Amino acid sequence: MKFKYILSFIVLTGLLSCSDSFTDLAPTSQRNVGVFYKTGSDMEVAVNAIYNTLKADGCYDQSYWVMQELRSDNTFWDGTGLAEEITVFDKFTDISTSNITEEAWASSYLGISRANIVLSRIDDIDMDAGLRERLRGEALFLRSLFYYHLTVAFGNIPLVLTETASVEEGQGHTQAVASTVYQQLITDLIEAESKLPQSYSGIDIGRATKGAAATLLAKIYLVTGANGDAESTLRRILTYGYELVDDYADLWGTANEHNVESIFEVEFEGGFGDQGNQFTSQFNGVLATSVTAGVRNIPERDLVDAYEDGDLRFAASLAEVTDDNTGYTIKYGLTNDFSEDDAPNNWVVFRYADVLLMLAEAIGEGGEAYDLINQVRARAGLGPIDSNSPGSFTDKLLQERRVELAFENHRWADLLRFGAAESVMSAQGKPTNGKLLFAIPQREIDLNAGFKQNPGY
Repeated sequence: MKFKYILSFIVLTGLLSCSDSFTDLAPTSQRNVGVFYKTGSDMEVAVNAIYNTLKADGCYDQSYWVMQELRSDNTFWDGTGLAEEITVFDKFTDISTSNITEEAWASSYLGISRANIVLSRIDDIDMDAGLRERLRGEALFLRSLFYYHLTVAFGNIPLVLTETASVEEGQGHTQAVASTVYQQLITDLIEAESKLPQSYSGIDIGRATKGAAATLLAKIYLVTGANGDAESTLRRILTYGYELVDDYADLWGTANEHNVESIFEVEFEGGFGDQGNQFTSQFNGVLATSVTAGVRNIPERDLVDAYEDGDLRFAASLAEVTDDNTGYTIKYGLTNDFSEDDAPNNWVVFRYADVLLMLAEAIGEGGEAYDLINQVRARAGLGPIDSNSPGSFTDKLLQERRVELAFENHRWADLLRFGAAESVMSAQGKPTNGKLLFAIPQREIDLNAGFKQNPGY
């Protein structure tokens, strides 16, 4: 069952919560902010609007995977014409006026603005106390998820925690250092986890849970080097009822959404215009070695070669197609039919295998860490590894994360967190040229004189 984002009455259409002109000119078909945000139902609709932002082109439907998978050594986009806008991210030749990064910035801050509206107003609403706590937890988690993507991508960014009421106020925001943003997210996610339920039923399945908040919290602890805090958080997730599904192939497709391994998904549904996804179409293309490589997101040859013989994840992640090209269909298009740019697949943001591998990372090399890694390998039909297996612990963990979580928006963040981005990309013949962060959109720098551009741009 898909959690439906109910948006028919939403007026949250910009980065600002309201302005005099907007209030005066709101269409009669929409609720005006002057009579909205009055009831618990209003606040639930407002929280649904935050979820809806996750589906934007600037978020999980396009920009996030361009900035996490295409940027990394996992995939490339071999195309010309309009596709050149995307190829630059694979080649580290992107510039500060890229539409991809502009959309990522704008859409993420739209989600943050919507969350801030809820968090700034919800305490003054006469509503059920339990619903208030849950919605507050959802808004905190979602705001943190947007901020996590922004901070990984751009580094020092504006940290806006209250409702923005005017253009002038928006232009007055300054960049906070990434460490300050992460510390705020830690505070918010601790609160979110305390307020969210462990699970839902019925039409609420798909909303943020304790497990979702804790998984993001643990990931941020690892980014900041707080491995002990990450370990305790991850051990807590082990008690929340998640399990590895028996067959890796049963993770994918609409029939398998919200399975026992799933922790958080972004909801898409085809056949309703703007509710389906385009990433399924974009993740279906031809292999890098094809002489007729087309304009799609294509797995790099060294990713294909990274799968060990007998790894059951390969067939569930990359399926050969039988048209005029020798190519591969990636995970999302393997298990159900879809229309071009209108597919029904959810994007799986967090799942339990990631938790097990992060726990191994937090613990560090040793018997327990290898046991956790080997749980994931056993499901893939592979034998165990240990300290005597070739390579360093970091190399082995990064390898396992790469093939287990391929195409799920973890690879570039992993390379950065492990300090491996420059060496890995150079080995692939794609030096980063110092671009470990993306360019702050030029539009933002033009509007905010105090903003500093990231190195390499």
